[in-house]
Amino acid sequence: MSAGPFAYREGRLFCEGVPLVDIAAQHGTPCYVYSATRILANLDAYETAFAEIPHLIAYSLKANSNGAVLRLLAGASCGADVVSGGELARALAAGIPPERIVFAGVGKREEETVAALAAGIHLLNIESLPELETVAGLAQMHGTTARIAVRVNPGIDAPTHPHLMTGAAGSKFGLPPPRALAAIRRARELSGLDPVGLHAHIGSQIVSPSVYRDTFRVLLELFRTLEHEGLRLTEIDLGGGLGIAAGEPVPGPVELRDALAPLLDGFEGRLVLEPGRSIVGDAGVLLTRVVHRKSGTPRPFLVVDAGMNDLLRPALYGARHRLSCLVEWEAAERVDVVGPVCESADVLLRDWPAPSLSAGDLLAVRDVGAYGASMASRYNSRPLAPEVLVHGGEAFLVRRRETVADLVEHEQVPDFLSEPRREGG
Repeated sequence: MSAGPFAYREGRLFCEGVPLVDIAAQHGTPCYVYSATRILANLDAYETAFAEIPHLIAYSLKANSNGAVLRLLAGASCGADVVSGGELARALAAGIPPERIVFAGVGKREEETVAALAAGIHLLNIESLPELETVAGLAQMHGTTARIAVRVNPGIDAPTHPHLMTGAAGSKFGLPPPRALAAIRRARELSGLDPVGLHAHIGSQIVSPSVYRDTFRVLLELFRTLEHEGLRLTEIDLGGGLGIAAGEPVPGPVELRDALAPLLDGFEGRLVLEPGRSIVGDAGVLLTRVVHRKSGTPRPFLVVDAGMNDLLRPALYGARHRLSCLVEWEAAERVDVVGPVCESADVLLRDWPAPSLSAGDLLAVRDVGAYGASMASRYNSRPLAPEVLVHGGEAFLVRRRETVADLVEHEQVPDFLSEPRREGG
């Protein structure tokens, strides 16, 4: 395992100064563990790279919305990108100032928009002409003005999994450039709206900075067109989606800045970026325990207690996450690591070069700080796993393990079912 917050010391795997075996012993498995040091270092990499450019880093809550993680980022003056009323409430509760919050989403409910207007957030990203009219009406009704950006679909096929592409032609997100121009022009005519920017988000786990350059070029052309028409915008929101390493080096914030640099020369507005995975992805692991070993074809199965309900990405996207043992190891065989969920897709990793493992041995699934816990479910009535944040050589429980009682807490039984049925007379 590479040097960093997760490293071996005297044969055991640590997160910062805490042995992961100790966390597993205290909190059980499955269990998410995050490194506060790595999260802050990843944020600082963006702030440093773009220090000479007016900018706002708006962390994407959908990657990981744990309240402790958000407070950690808020303390470092990070902003937030939210896509629901729930995420907006989480960001505000964590202390992220509303003037550093941007709100995107193709299907915002009216009550969510009203909450955003009441909070006075920095940008409300508009996805369609009907939404534009709705937001104008709500702003007028509540006696306020909505600062808006129009989301542009640039028609760019980002090199990533099809499920992660959000800026290609045919995507449900945003408006093609001509319609985006029409939306901005219409916004200028409507009271209650203050059109200040353009927005795009082309996908996730993207490791090619050139596609960001191509996207920014599309937005900049629209920006200049509107400027020539007498409408001077102040913001270009380029979204997020920068990928993280999965064993191989990938471009980071510096490479992103360098790709954009020729276009930023002479740009007098503010650049908004919405990183999520690249802030928290490599800062998290999922601890899991081997339940038993099972013969299989063509390889043995290692059945572990973490499943697709805990980590959906391998089943949903075919994502390959690295695995590490919690004690130093050498590969002895190749196995398929599978979860306990009753679905054939519940496979964490196929054809893994593993040591000889047996029931009770502990593993860490790597790079799951993003879209791990945030996409987890209670499928098969499996309670959600706990989350632990490591900071300053100490591990803090930041979300307790759910219980079976939690699963049914919000269910209600109607009166006609309240008495158990009995067979016979």
